[in-house]
Amino acid sequence: MWQIPEAELQVLGDVGGKDVMELGCGAAQWSISLAKLGARPVGLDLSPRQLEHARRGMADAGVEFPLVEASAEDVPLDAESFDIVFCDHGAFNFADPIRLVPECARLLRPGGLLAFSMVTPVFDIFWDNERSTVGDRPLNDYFEHRGFEDEEGVDFQLPYGEWIRLFRANGLAVEDLIELRPPPDATSSYDLVKVDWARHLPAEHIWKVRKQTA
Repeated sequence: MWQIPEAELQVLGDVGGKDVMELGCGAAQWSISLAKLGARPVGLDLSPRQLEHARRGMADAGVEFPLVEASAEDVPLDAESFDIVFCDHGAFNFADPIRLVPECARLLRPGGLLAFSMVTPVFDIFWDNERSTVGDRPLNDYFEHRGFEDEEGVDFQLPYGEWIRLFRANGLAVEDLIELRPPPDATSSYDLVKVDWARHLPAEHIWKVRKQTA
């Protein structure tokens, strides 16, 4: 949300020569950038309209890579096809993690990286679904909350312990959990949360987990 650069966060590392899957790629801005850095990306999205935007973006950038129209819960590609599977507020917002995490583990080669950003369970505790904003007091049950549903779809969430147990059950070891704290002068094109709130409580984070080798 705050456009903190990858050069600072160092989430994906050197992508040159690596096979990379972007889940919920939208217009594929990330995959286009990674292709320019020497990666071999594949973009996946459930929306054909978004993939049309991605094709135009690829043509404008002078790069080409496969685009797949499918659910991230059931990817029509071979197991152990990718060195990196990632998304930036993509499929991990809208797909059921109970189905999504095993699918990511299936797609990754041993030693491969799964990295994804999303809002935090803390953010969701304070989320006011009627006003579509975060408030100053907790409104939702941390242990029972599993996401919000509205006319646009469902946003999924799990408590931290359940995330970790789900990763471990699928052979994924946690490397890092980066809780993003914007600088005081940060601006955002999103209106989900104000910068002062996000400087006091973690609104957004990035999980980094790696598929264990045999």
